[in-house]
Amino acid sequence: MRRAVNDLLGAYDKLIMDPVHGGIPLYRHEIQVIDHPLFQRLRNICQNDILSLVFPGATHSRFLHSVGVMHVGARMFRAMIDAYLRERQLSEHADLSLSQLDAIDYLVKTIRLACLLHDSGHSSFSHQFTQARRIRELMSRGDRFQELWRGADYRQYYRTEPEELEHEHYSVRVAHEVLSSVDLDAAGLDRRDVIGIMETTEVRPSDTFCRHALTFWQFIAGEQAESGSLTRDNIPRLVMGLLSSIVSGEIDADRADYMLRDGFHSSVTIGGLNLDHLVTNFRFGWDAEEPWLGLAITQKGLGALEDFVYSRYQMYRKVYAHKTALGFDWLLREAINEVLEDPENFAWIDTCLSDMRLFAELTDSFFWEAFRKVARRNPGSYSFCIVNRVKLDHLDTREDLTAKDIARHCAWLARELDLDPDRVVTCSMRARFSNIQDNFNGLKVLVRDPVTRCRSLRKITEVSAFFSKFRDGTITHFYRRPEVAETAPADLAE
Repeated sequence: MRRAVNDLLGAYDKLIMDPVHGGIPLYRHEIQVIDHPLFQRLRNICQNDILSLVFPGATHSRFLHSVGVMHVGARMFRAMIDAYLRERQLSEHADLSLSQLDAIDYLVKTIRLACLLHDSGHSSFSHQFTQARRIRELMSRGDRFQELWRGADYRQYYRTEPEELEHEHYSVRVAHEVLSSVDLDAAGLDRRDVIGIMETTEVRPSDTFCRHALTFWQFIAGEQAESGSLTRDNIPRLVMGLLSSIVSGEIDADRADYMLRDGFHSSVTIGGLNLDHLVTNFRFGWDAEEPWLGLAITQKGLGALEDFVYSRYQMYRKVYAHKTALGFDWLLREAINEVLEDPENFAWIDTCLSDMRLFAELTDSFFWEAFRKVARRNPGSYSFCIVNRVKLDHLDTREDLTAKDIARHCAWLARELDLDPDRVVTCSMRARFSNIQDNFNGLKVLVRDPVTRCRSLRKITEVSAFFSKFRDGTITHFYRRPEVAETAPADLAE
């Protein structure tokens, strides 16, 4: 208990200096996680694949991002606790019991670890790696999941085997491996609870979590805690859902950090995202009748939320879907496919994707060396384009085209520009914003009645028309293949 009180009061074992958030405090068990080779590998994986070829400052790593998400996730939860206590003190004296302090400390540390490990399964070049054709073939192999979990029990996290692996599945496997080697008992934590609030998992929480979840619910809901159709067996699942929304929801610590970090390192300032204003206006929202427990935001915080959504929307359009950046992403995927034509490279990547002892070797560095090796042998290769920054020649940009529309536009461009149709290539990025109009993935607004002064929960779209302006959309760029990539040989093995 003394440890929990000290930690909540701000005690820490180490401080990391971050260019975006400043000093980020770490607890002893978090230092052990960060020092693990499977986490240290994130230092050598770029957050935004090869975006630095367009925005030179965007060389920041998944390591920095993961530590930042941990910091933001804790800030979000603690800000809501702080706001709740402040508002209760206005009407009545509110003292935290030792069991409530212990519960809050447990939940905060669980959130921090889940945020820290949420991207630990990303491979080389982050999202572009799993989009390469040859990599997808490798990850779709029928026995891949069983091989990945050889010697460990996945049934505590998954009821059934996933049909196709994504980076989230690797994050769970890495988290299991790392947390199994860390002294979580000394911190009073259970790895099942941490992994249970990460994506793709379905976990039965520990008895400790269930006890703390009940204490937390009674603390938050007060005299309403026993009302409605909610039973004690449902409470841990509700609390896990709340924590999951902080780790990976529509407004989560992950998006908040990468919005600030990517904008900072790419030197692109879009919108007016104010994390301090946004975080201080989050509240716990609950409805014992429904039952529902999730994030809520005050009416005065809607402006900060609007800034967040607008900034994210513009970052997708102006940075992530930049015509030159998406062109390099296309070249990168082709270069990865090219490198895997070498049987030795193919066998090595295949092994790394199945063995946690070797997964730490799978970083950007491996592929950069492979690209240089191929480029030296063959100047007419995609690897040569990546190493020497040979851009795709941009022809046109269209939005919200169907697959048939894209094919027709490719044919039209080839005809009008007198090109071989095979020389016209496309790259698309889909931005998903439909959850904003669909109750914003569970986020609600606290609205105060002008007469009774009581607050009630309402859907965001009922309070603000701003979010109805956003919808899912696809940006498609059309390019001419570079001349140097036309004669790339099929067999690159030495």
